[in-house]
Amino acid sequence: MSLRHLDLNLLKAFDVLMDERNVTRAADRLAVSQPAVSGMLTRLRDNFDDPLFVRARRGIVPTPRAEALAMPVKQALADIETLLQTNDFDPATAEQTITVAGTDYSMRNILVPFLKILREAAPGMRLRMLSIDDATIETQLERGDIDLALMTEATSPESCLSETLFSEHYVCVMRDDHPLSSELPLSLDAFCQAPQALMSYVDGALSGDTDRALQEQGRSRHVAVSVPNFLVLCEVLRNSDLIAVLPSRIAEHTPDLSISPTPLEVSGFSKTMVWHQRTDNDAPLIWVREQLRRLFR
Repeated sequence: MSLRHLDLNLLKAFDVLMDERNVTRAADRLAVSQPAVSGMLTRLRDNFDDPLFVRARRGIVPTPRAEALAMPVKQALADIETLLQTNDFDPATAEQTITVAGTDYSMRNILVPFLKILREAAPGMRLRMLSIDDATIETQLERGDIDLALMTEATSPESCLSETLFSEHYVCVMRDDHPLSSELPLSLDAFCQAPQALMSYVDGALSGDTDRALQEQGRSRHVAVSVPNFLVLCEVLRNSDLIAVLPSRIAEHTPDLSISPTPLEVSGFSKTMVWHQRTDNDAPLIWVREQLRRLFR
């Protein structure tokens, strides 16, 4: 395809077909008819002298030539979109929708405080909070399904840009009237003997960073229950004699809980904002990232 015959609509259609791998869904996203998409695909095949997509049991699959074109085309479309944007972004009049993915921890401790800034400085902008899936986040950022991801340094995709917002540490937590609350901070022996609760995002694991730290000292604990998010874990603690090791920002924002240092050192984690290279110069997202920097500076 020569530049003289370049049709941006064809490139957009190619990009959507790569994302969807289905002509009907691509037509819906492009707001055109299915025959129109089929016609654009025919023109794409003629221009690139390659089938690009072949039929499969479920939709279509790209050829090696299409796979090689995918990222250059997506980047080119993003660059063109940036060229067409005005540089004088005004949050007060902006109407963009920003999509951010994160865990319940990130939503509570990053996006909730950020929402206050957004409502005051950019009331026309909308925020979509989505649960993060580490297995698909790189593809979602690449496709533009998600604008920003809130992750840890360890899980951030190497192909994306990232910046650390803050570091977090763990504390020992129990309900205020817990039988052990008068013994805080707990000794290591008392800690190991107390039945405990644990939050695990993956597969209901009954061990985590605390258990690895205990193993290094030849010790262990009894985890009586594993829950999938911090909201449930805090309710479990407030309504039982279980104790837990929690990130400090979660513990500090939960009423009726007593907080003390952990009786052994447990490695903390950092929270990092992650975005794709193609949106690095996008004015609304530059503004969003700067607000997050200021929030935790």
